[in-house]
This record gives sequence, structure tokens and C-alpha cells, in this order.
Amino acid sequence: MADRTTSSIKIGADRSTIMTVIADFPSYPEWAGQVKAARVLSTGEDGRPETVRFVLDAGVISDEYTLRYTWHDDESVDWSIAEAGKMVSGLTGSYRLADAGNGTEVTYELAVDLKVPMIGMIKRKAEKVIIDTALKGLKKRVETP
Repeated sequence: MADRTTSSIKIGADRSTIMTVIADFPSYPEWAGQVKAARVLSTGEDGRPETVRFVLDAGVISDEYTLRYTWHDDESVDWSIAEAGKMVSGLTGSYRLADAGNGTEVTYELAVDLKVPMIGMIKRKAEKVIIDTALKGLKKRVETP
């Protein structure tokens, strides 16, 4: 797996509230810019999504694939590729939530492997756009009544 791209943002809400928004995959097209569709295929014993099918259009990275999620209470969630797409061969990431005074520090890590050759700098830039858009969208979604 390639190098990971990481970014953080502070959100004015508790971890539980934020994790509820993160677990609401069908709503992703409303706030996670590059996600055009997200469908939960299965749920785990805790009731949270376990496998989710995505349609992604992030400019240079456009594909459909399935991710498998592992939830760690309201502290973090990790994901990895369960079914590769035509372009995406590997994808791992995580959201890590930490109490930060009157809010929560949310850190998003992402690493994408592609079946087609792409200059590392361009791929990392695409990862950064995905992460920054997701974090800003998550913040707005959580903090807007």
C-alpha cells in the first residue's frame, strides 16, 4: 500500500454525534463531494455498516468499489477494499476521533492504489482533495442544525 495522506479538522460536536454522521453512508452524496452514491450492503452485530458500495467521481479517480468497515466504538473507524473497482485496486483509510476541549479533533487518513499508472504527486493531490472535501463536508453536516 502506498503512502497515506492525512489531514485533521476540529468539529464542534461530541464523538458520538460525529460517528453517527460518518456511519450514515446513504447521505454521503449530500456532503462528501466526490461520493455520487453509497449503498450499505451489510451491517455488523453492532448495527453499523460493515460493507458499503461506493460510486466515486474525484476527477482523476472515478470508479465503483466496495469497502469493508471496522468500527471501534466512537473512537475510530477503519476501512479497506472488499471489492476492487476498474480503476481502484486498493483503498485503506480511517477516521480517528479525539476529544478536543469543546469539540472533537477528527483525523482522516487515506491511501489509494490504482490499477493504472499515475504519478505519485498527482495521486496524493487527489487523495488530499478527497480528504479535505470530506472533512469540510463532515464539519458542515455535523455543525449545521
